[in-house]
Amino acid sequence: MADSVAALVLAAGRGLRSGPGIPKQYRDLDKTSAVRSSLGRFLAHAGIADVQAVIHGDDQDLFAKASEGLVLPKPVLGGATRQASVLAGLLALEARSPDLVLVHDAARPFVSAELINRAIAAGRASGAAVPALPVSDTVKEVDAAGRILRTIDRTTLRTVQTPQAFGFKALLAAHRRAQDAGLNEFSDDAALVEWAGMTVTVFEGESTNMKLTTPDDFARAHEMSLSRQGDVRTAMGFDVHAFAPDGDHVIIGGISIPFSRALAGHSDADVGLHALVDALLGALSDGDIGAHFPPSDPKWKGASSDQFLTFAAERVRARGGRIAHLDLTIVCEGPKIGPHREAMRASIARIAGIDVSCVSVKATTSEGLGFTGRGEGIAAYATATVRLPWGS
Repeated sequence: MADSVAALVLAAGRGLRSGPGIPKQYRDLDKTSAVRSSLGRFLAHAGIADVQAVIHGDDQDLFAKASEGLVLPKPVLGGATRQASVLAGLLALEARSPDLVLVHDAARPFVSAELINRAIAAGRASGAAVPALPVSDTVKEVDAAGRILRTIDRTTLRTVQTPQAFGFKALLAAHRRAQDAGLNEFSDDAALVEWAGMTVTVFEGESTNMKLTTPDDFARAHEMSLSRQGDVRTAMGFDVHAFAPDGDHVIIGGISIPFSRALAGHSDADVGLHALVDALLGALSDGDIGAHFPPSDPKWKGASSDQFLTFAAERVRARGGRIAHLDLTIVCEGPKIGPHREAMRASIARIAGIDVSCVSVKATTSEGLGFTGRGEGIAAYATATVRLPWGS
């Protein structure tokens, strides 16, 4: 059995060099924040069993909003230094006892699945490994007056990134040693474990794995976010539910509509939301609604379908993507959909976490033909368009 891997996502910093406003990890990057993007990348990775966030005590409301809908343990409050925040996170993970831990800065929102794969492999191989890039510019040593003292050989120099990978017990022990020694200013965990006597290896980093530090970084990140969401996918979903013998309303698009009959189904039989869920999952190549919420499971009997659409929308965001448009067509002889169209659009937008302008609801009849024409049930066709980062 493979070693269990946890990710520790650090979001407790203040980011004073990034300019005025809320802390940099919570600022908008094309409709998502850096912290949500970072968390989502690890949550969506099959090799990560546990994701623990570390936040500043003043940011609890900001974090709650940024992480809404994500399945996470309660965030841990960090300390006055990065080192103290890492230790707080490690102590929170101690009871869950992972074998390997990846320590990542939330301000690096573009970490890829491939980089996480390399971190896991390198961490397992050496016990302590960090992503690094060669230094491409000429490096000069200068004095206080700005005079060049010497040119440094850059062939052995590297810039280091996160996620950094360590054996969990070894990293926790090194942090405790440093705490006992009164040392609390290590710039990263690699420096700390080097001090503790461990050998640290490097693996290939990524130039796109940038850290948000200055206002210029945010400008570049906005451009990257837009350019990386270049994989446009469109998929279709279809669902049908028969009418039950009796009832006094139907639920379509998350809206209860008075009617002389109800729709039969294992959940609330919301034919519209079910079709939208399948469309979103199809765009992700992620199975269908039955694979994630099987009707054989009594847990979902009578369940409200809004949780299914919320789940599918979060799957998109966890991949670093966004929903560009949802289109729903209802086919029935009754009830009349037109009077409820705008309420349905607003309901779907709210559940999916998108603007109502990105939701279309249409209705038609089948001109008396087929099961819908005979008034035996309702059908729904849905199309979802999503934008995903390349290679996600």
